[in-house]
Amino acid sequence: MNLILTFFFLFFIFLVGIIPFPLLYLFSDIIRLLLSRVFGYRRDVMRDNLRKCFPTANDAEINQMLRASYVNLTDILVEGIKAFMMTKKQIIRRHRLMNPELLQPYFEKGQSIIGVTGHYGNWEWGSISASLQMRQRVLGFYKPLTNKYIDRFVRNSRSKSGTTLVSIYETAAVFRRYRDENVVYLMAADQSPTNRTKSYWVEFLGRDTAFLHGPENYARTYNYPVIYIDVQRAKRGFYEIYLSVLCEDPSILKEGELTALYAKKLESVIQKKPENWLWSHRRWKMKR
Repeated sequence: MNLILTFFFLFFIFLVGIIPFPLLYLFSDIIRLLLSRVFGYRRDVMRDNLRKCFPTANDAEINQMLRASYVNLTDILVEGIKAFMMTKKQIIRRHRLMNPELLQPYFEKGQSIIGVTGHYGNWEWGSISASLQMRQRVLGFYKPLTNKYIDRFVRNSRSKSGTTLVSIYETAAVFRRYRDENVVYLMAADQSPTNRTKSYWVEFLGRDTAFLHGPENYARTYNYPVIYIDVQRAKRGFYEIYLSVLCEDPSILKEGELTALYAKKLESVIQKKPENWLWSHRRWKMKR
């Protein structure tokens, strides 16, 4: 069964890969109509999330955010698949790091950094574009796929650009392994955690929210500067990445403060353009 699924996966990648970008977004629009109008994919989850996070918004505003969120969702879906056959030149042109110079002082001092982001805009291309626009080793953490053939294909595909994908189950070992090198660790930290006892609880978008402990834990353990990676859609199919310093010296912060800084930054980004966040996540399924 895994081999059959792998065949269809590779065929779909080839199909999307040969579609030129102008037609790619027509394809995205068709998928969006199917997901939103025909299948109602997670419509109730998305609407409920939006209502509770924007309680002062009226029905028309919620519906507008919902429609725009579906556009974002399907664009990211097709762009993620398209990435497997994009050239390096296309990636750099469409996922442009605007201020890489912000990182240089840390590298000159021999420091590694932890780059944190969220499921906002096109984070998928980040695992490719980062290594094409930096000289340092880039490590991205991901949850391995259950299909071992597809998982191997994804890891090998990403590694062609220079990024090393690492299983989240090997995080501690990887930080120990590269502690003497200049490394950029990429971590998306806004997914719902599974371990309540290790979670940090923060008020986020007006709601009591559990956050993963990993980024703060490793930043404090190794005292690595933490940089926020803000991915903004400049126009359809084009993104601009802006870096900002969350904390230069995590050792001076109290436990939980770094996570609170991250949550506050992500919240401010979402509030400006809420449609670009992945509202289909069951983000608040865990209660304190």
